[in-house]
Amino acid sequence: MTKKITNDVVVKKFLILLGLLIVSPIVLSLAFKAQRIFTQSPKIYIAYALLVIGVFLLLFTVYYGFRTIKTFLDALFNSGV
Repeated sequence: MTKKITNDVVVKKFLILLGLLIVSPIVLSLAFKAQRIFTQSPKIYIAYALLVIGVFLLLFTVYYGFRTIKTFLDALFNSGV
């Protein structure tokens, strides 16, 4: 038994994907700027943490994008059933 995919779910997923597509490159660029600015030991850890978060967000954005497109295609082609 599969769950019925409505247009509201698809729109919500696309809006979340749009937010991720905006936020993840910004966090990644902030991390690289922070690495250039912070050279001392306590503050460089903030730059490394931002870099890890940015890479994770970027990979998650790609994964979530594929899932969103699959959900959109399922809603598009199963709407007549």
